[in-house]
Amino acid sequence: MRTIEHWICGKSTSGESTRRGPVWNPAAGEQQAEVVLATSRDVDDTVRTARAAFEEWSQASLSKRASVLFAFRELVNAHLDELAEIVSDEHGKVVSDARGEVQRGLEVVEFCCGIPSLLKGDYSDQVSTGIDVYSFREPLGVCAGITPFNFPVMVPMWMHPVAIACGNTFVLKPSERDPSASTLVAELWREAGLPDGVFNVVHGDKEAVDALLDHPDVAAVSFVGSTPIAKYIHERATSTGKRVQALGGAKNHAIVLPDADLDFASDHLVAAAFGSAGERCMAISAAVTVGAAGDAVVDAVSEKAAKVKVGPGRDPASEMGPVVTPQARDRIVGLIGSGEEQGARITVDGRGFVVPGHEQGFFVGPTVVDRVTAEMDVYREEIFGPVLSVVRTETVDEAIRLVNANPYGNGTAIFTSSGEAARRFQRGVNVGMIGVNVPIPVPMAYYSFGGWKDSLFGDKHIHGPEGVSFYTRGKVVTSRWPHVEHPVDASYHFPTHD
Repeated sequence: MRTIEHWICGKSTSGESTRRGPVWNPAAGEQQAEVVLATSRDVDDTVRTARAAFEEWSQASLSKRASVLFAFRELVNAHLDELAEIVSDEHGKVVSDARGEVQRGLEVVEFCCGIPSLLKGDYSDQVSTGIDVYSFREPLGVCAGITPFNFPVMVPMWMHPVAIACGNTFVLKPSERDPSASTLVAELWREAGLPDGVFNVVHGDKEAVDALLDHPDVAAVSFVGSTPIAKYIHERATSTGKRVQALGGAKNHAIVLPDADLDFASDHLVAAAFGSAGERCMAISAAVTVGAAGDAVVDAVSEKAAKVKVGPGRDPASEMGPVVTPQARDRIVGLIGSGEEQGARITVDGRGFVVPGHEQGFFVGPTVVDRVTAEMDVYREEIFGPVLSVVRTETVDEAIRLVNANPYGNGTAIFTSSGEAARRFQRGVNVGMIGVNVPIPVPMAYYSFGGWKDSLFGDKHIHGPEGVSFYTRGKVVTSRWPHVEHPVDASYHFPTHD
């Protein structure tokens, strides 16, 4: 059995732990590797290594940092297909989808290659007689990233390139469900010329997470995952004085108006609901129809959902792969059943889906559940699977109220040909990321990613300009160089301009 180890100070190591966790091949339903699960001592060794590396890396010139980032960008691009295949093998998503994930992560690296411009300070000359004021930003120290299984390359790349470009060192705790991609990324950082200890990977479960949250030498924590864990991360880490950005769960709605292009909208709804088997924090899991759009939308998405090609991720013909674990499959199936029991109508049923030749795989077929209400579990829960719930409303305003009543505020979309309705929608919904005829409105790397309400704990969104702000802190210098021949008299009153 292949063992996936930590990456600490430029090399692989198992550390002290004797505990191991399974890494599955979701399409085959078989264990393909085991991953080392860190002890708190392993985490302490990793953080101390990162802390020592910070002393040198924080003083590296901006041009040095940029050159490493440019080299890293070229290496990630050269290994894009290899990374995508690793993700597909351990997560289950189809290779084309995994390739897109790596590309979106690469865009953050490209954004960070401009770090000399991103860290420019401000200068004010002669604010008072002979006095100038200027500001600049400095790195924080050791930063930690705790990342989910659904994007094992992209989400960590929302974090570590920004942190490292800003002069910090980084400890990544990826999901133990699909850890191998992080090891390859670490090797690429080393090949790019990043000094040992600046980027480290420690695998583990709750013991490793708590050790990072409690460690006095960890200055900041970035997290993406479920809302209960995001809240826990935020509360525990901030209680020890850390800076925290913790992105939580989602219940992303797409409102469909009667004036929408039905064929266009249904195509995009199906892709946004069932791509990556629905295991995306930006997946559309609730279609909200307005007025007469209801029956037509249900008929269209049901017809197209039934035609989605489900199979192993390595099969080029597959459009959707399995879910990540048998536990995930069973949970999704249970929520579909609860919707049926509570009065919803299942128009496409993905329970018991079997792929010939992969009978043991963790497959759930595309599922469409109509006549869903806000009180049902299938609506209230973040399913994180290939399930599209259809909720019917009579007006745009009713649809907006439905979105705003939901505790999550990650992403939402509207399909319409009315500019007035779209503008009313984008100004009226209490959601951080909005798509107009775009079902998955993930911002480009030069904007920041983040939701509102229970989808974010902390005051900074991730990557982009807010990411740079998160991984640095400001200094303001007030400077005077008086003439020796004409010293400035000191004053006991509060300093003012003169």
